[in-house]
Amino acid sequence: MSFRTALRKPCLAALRPTGGISASAGPSSLLASRRSLATEADPNRWNTDATGGGNRPDIKAVPISPATKAHTVEELHEKTAHEILQESGSRKEASLRHFTVNFGPQHPAAHGVLRLILELNGEEVLRADPHVGLLHRGTEKLIEYKNYTQALPYFDRLDYVSMMTNELCYSRAVEKLLNIEVPERAKWIRTMFGEITRILNHCMAVLSHVMDVGGLTPFLWAFEEREKLMEFYERVSGARLHAAYVRPGGVAFDLPHGLLDDIHKWATQFASRVDEIEEVVTGNRIWKGRTIGIGKVTAEEALNYGFSGVMLRGSGVPWDIRKVAPYDAYDQVEFDVPVGKNGDCYDRYLCRVEEFRQSLRIIEQCLNKMPAGQIKVDDHKIVPPPRANMKESMESLIHHFKLFSEGYHVPPGETYSAIEAPKGEMGVYLVSDGSNRPYRCKIRAPGFAHLAGADFMMRGAFLPDVVAVIGTMDLVFGEVDR
Repeated sequence: MSFRTALRKPCLAALRPTGGISASAGPSSLLASRRSLATEADPNRWNTDATGGGNRPDIKAVPISPATKAHTVEELHEKTAHEILQESGSRKEASLRHFTVNFGPQHPAAHGVLRLILELNGEEVLRADPHVGLLHRGTEKLIEYKNYTQALPYFDRLDYVSMMTNELCYSRAVEKLLNIEVPERAKWIRTMFGEITRILNHCMAVLSHVMDVGGLTPFLWAFEEREKLMEFYERVSGARLHAAYVRPGGVAFDLPHGLLDDIHKWATQFASRVDEIEEVVTGNRIWKGRTIGIGKVTAEEALNYGFSGVMLRGSGVPWDIRKVAPYDAYDQVEFDVPVGKNGDCYDRYLCRVEEFRQSLRIIEQCLNKMPAGQIKVDDHKIVPPPRANMKESMESLIHHFKLFSEGYHVPPGETYSAIEAPKGEMGVYLVSDGSNRPYRCKIRAPGFAHLAGADFMMRGAFLPDVVAVIGTMDLVFGEVDR
């Protein structure tokens, strides 16, 4: 039985009157019978029993809608089912303009588990409602049940693209409460790896943004460079991602032999890589068409929403914590702060590309000015003693055991520590009650404030521009949801 015959048979059965119709009747007689039944006032004439037996007085005649009337039995002989369904679908499609759709959380351009409820008029975005929390792990509450040493690895898992800057923010908060000053060499190591982390982050942020709007090649270049930087991470900490290298009181280990030379070689060749990226992307007419004038943010809007980092500087506000409130060795290095003019996706891209070059400037100065000396404070109640000392000194062994079993007690007080992370202002508000555990640890993630502006940044844009706006925000939901 063909599909056309299968579609036709229920129509013929439904038209069968009380006395039945001969199977040899043609289409014309069937149509005449249908018309006579439709005009018949007596509802008892209708019968849906396929066997043709018995009247059904409880069955009423059903009014035929205009859409149903269009498809008569004669038309069923001439049109295929596909043509009829296509006509019906076109009517519904033409009438549907204003609708709501889900974007994410499985969308590849959502940069994590972002769920956007988009209200659309055709392809124009009328409203964007971001839903967060799908990666919420209760980090701030978990920290309250760990001592100060055990709490550090949680910060690697917030922004898992900029690990060492997260560690630095927490470590500086603890150091403020302990009222300790880290050695000079540790400051320079922190500064150097802070800029390595910035490049690591921007390789992901800038070139995944390019890939989101259709450019694949620069993204592959970026991952080649990220692999080299992760090797530097691994050489100093033993881990490629969750380093736990920057710790309260300094850094975990000194730089291995030959690392500074290798970083210098990499920095020299990476400058030419940035030129290649600019040659392919910056002047590309497709890239410019997808980013210029998209996701515009004025300076006033950026300040009102609490934007920071490139999201703030791209709108013309020259705010960089490394300049206005320097920490570690940033007051001893020279660098410029790139600032945009138009506040759109293209200006923010240009700011991040220029930050590649400024980070290289800072890294070169760190390589040239790196001092000798200690890498952590000389207080073994806060930092572990050298492993060699534990084999000779019982006191060192006791310090080590107490430090990793019980931790150290921090004087009562509260403090706020902020740094210029690659995504913006990363802040930690830390409260101590005098015990070995934080009483409260509030984390200020830059991406959370940026996502709050998604609605006004996307309003009036088209659906493909949503991807460009998400990419320019540089979101990682480990820090947004915490």
